[in-house]
Amino acid sequence: MQSVPQTDFWPIISIIMPTLNPGVLLENALDSIARQTYPRHRYEIILADAQSSDGTRELAGKRGAIVLDDRGKNMEEGKRLALRHATGDYIVFMDADNELTHPDYLELAVKALAAQPQALGVESYYLPSPRMSSFCAYLTHCLHISDPMAWLISANPRLVAREGEVERWVLPSGTFSYPLGANGFVFRRSDLESVKADEKFQDTHVALFLMRRGQREWLRIRGRGVHHYYIQNLWRFVQKRRRATVHFLRVQAEMPVNWMREKPPVPLWLAAFYCVSFFGPLWHTLRCGWRDRDWRWCWHVPACLASVTGNAWGVWTYRRRGKDRLIIAQLRVKQTLKP
Repeated sequence: MQSVPQTDFWPIISIIMPTLNPGVLLENALDSIARQTYPRHRYEIILADAQSSDGTRELAGKRGAIVLDDRGKNMEEGKRLALRHATGDYIVFMDADNELTHPDYLELAVKALAAQPQALGVESYYLPSPRMSSFCAYLTHCLHISDPMAWLISANPRLVAREGEVERWVLPSGTFSYPLGANGFVFRRSDLESVKADEKFQDTHVALFLMRRGQREWLRIRGRGVHHYYIQNLWRFVQKRRRATVHFLRVQAEMPVNWMREKPPVPLWLAAFYCVSFFGPLWHTLRCGWRDRDWRWCWHVPACLASVTGNAWGVWTYRRRGKDRLIIAQLRVKQTLKP
């Protein structure tokens, strides 16, 4: 990739973040943004806040963020709201439980995307952090997708080229079964507008629409991305999967687009059977643990059982309370950082 003179290359970036009582996570996320080499006057931070009561709005205001009132039914409506107010040429989607790992991530990601017009966006690596538990590191760093069932259904991306720090990735031909679009993902605004994302945004839907249109390739910046503080222990993971399933089913009711139906390597029913079989997860524990030399794969067997439990609980909850407008907020699970 040719270098671009820094004096000539500082397009406006809009960093979009949905929030609901994120606590200390928000300060951590905003601190990581403040450390970026990207000039502060060339990016805006937009919070779609679902009526937080923990000081989120005050903290965001002190950090120069724009705070919007999100009165929608879920965080996707908040992202659409923020997107309609964004002025940037590039859009970065972050959650409050994200921390940008390197100060040059945004700079390198935007430059890479500007130099690679065929790419639909830039995906983060999910890297471990001393402030996450071994279980959280397993979910985010080892699995990358934060759920064993989704991990099994996902196609394995293929690295096709590396140019300096920039990596180019594609999916195998014939499948779009891979969730793209959240946790530090960078899009061009023009691409989002081309698929009317401000009207029908859901993070994995947008990337799917772009791939269907022919932009099958995306980028990663080698060794850079986010620390994703998804959840720190097994019980809260069960609760988190319950909430995620309710949210997923509500979105499906409004817009039946599902990356898991895009010719996955394993059907959903078989992924569920795998998770409760014990032998399948044990085999991957041994295989992946040996391959990566990472003992955190020992969490795979209990996480598989927790995933099925949480997802089934979510289906049951949705059938009982799916029409409750406040249910997503009520099912929110507390997320923390290790001291």
